[in-house]
This record gives sequence, structure tokens and C-alpha cells, in this order.
Amino acid sequence: MTIRIKRAIGLVLFGWTAAWPAAFGGTITGIVAAKGPPAALEGPAGGGYKSRRYKFAERVDYEHLQDFVVYIDQSMGETKPGSVATITQRDVSFEPHVLPIVVGSVIRWPNADEIFHNVFSMSEVHSFQLGNYLKEQVPNVRFDRVGQVDVFCSIHSKMHCIILVLPCPYFAKVDANRRYTITGVPAGTYRLKAWQERMPPQTRSVTVPADGEVQVDFTLGFAELPKY
Repeated sequence: MTIRIKRAIGLVLFGWTAAWPAAFGGTITGIVAAKGPPAALEGPAGGGYKSRRYKFAERVDYEHLQDFVVYIDQSMGETKPGSVATITQRDVSFEPHVLPIVVGSVIRWPNADEIFHNVFSMSEVHSFQLGNYLKEQVPNVRFDRVGQVDVFCSIHSKMHCIILVLPCPYFAKVDANRRYTITGVPAGTYRLKAWQERMPPQTRSVTVPADGEVQVDFTLGFAELPKY
């Protein structure tokens, strides 16, 4: 067998293997909704929002919340090498605001502004501080522990983003229509979790078929407040 043929076979096998997660396994899909606090808080006891004193108090619009993430909240055996993702500092904000990654991934931190930023986190999952830098530098940070990492800029108080370091690569961000899709999931029963930074998370059990689709919908909301 010639070297050329061996290379061709290797490329075919590599391509087939790389496509395995998408071509084989089941699909988890569904819709994620959000429900605000109990209606009792909306009445007179909730305060006088018509007064000038509170005119800048912006209330949460639960119908239009974004950055929901749905993921399998457990290890799936041997962890494959993580990928490389990017969070850009642009217009004095982080883009994206929420970034889910698999444990072991690296995040690049380019500064697209013409002013200094100083990216840092005091999270127990992963603390770091990148120092002041401009466009000439693009620091990298690897995340080797599972959990939530809140990131800030020590120069600009409103800059904040969240990194969700997840135990396996089966996750998805919810789209503008509140729908998510996770493909190529091996058959089995798993803990499926829906997350949003302002909402209580919700976990449900899901059994994924070897081939086909299963739908799991979530409604994240607040329980009734206790009476004192």
C-alpha cells in the first residue's frame, strides 16, 4: 500500500471519527421559559414605581431574559481536550456576556477597545488577573475545574461576564426563540440542568435514545415566599 493511499484512508477515518458525535447518538431539545416572582410583589406592597425617586429602577423583564444555558450536569467518562474560545472586550463590555465551555478549555481575552482593561476573577473555581493591556496582547487562560467563574474589569465597574465551566461537551445556549438543541448524546439517563444567572436553576432527569429525539422543557421561576 502506497503512502498516498495510507494518507487518504487516514483522512477518511479521521473525518468519520470527528463527525461521530453529530452523526451518532440522540438529540435533546426543548424550550426554556422564565417566570417572575409571585404576583403579590406586583401590587401596592411592591412600592411606588411611578414616583420620581424610583424612575431609574429598571425592573427585570422576564419575558425577554437571555443567556439561558442547558447542559448535562455530570461527567461522561474520559474528558476530551477542551477547545479554544474567545471573550472580547469591546465598547467597555465583555462579548459574550455568558460563555459555556467544557472543562479543560482555553479562553482568549482580546481587547478591541482603545483604552486599557484589566480582566480578573476572584472565583474559587479559578482566580486570575491579567493586568493592564491593549490590543497588542491577547492573554490566554485555561479552566481546569468545573463551576461558575464571574469575571470583572478592575478599571470599569460595569464590566462583568460569566464563564460556565461544564463537566462534559453536551450543552447549548438557548436561542432567541427560547429553544435549545443538544446533539450527538450517547444513549443513557442523565441529569439535565437549565441555568440563567438571575433565576434559580432547575434539574430534570432525561433518558436519551440511541437514535432519535427527546424533548425536555423547563420553566425557571421563584417559589412562593415564606410567611413570617
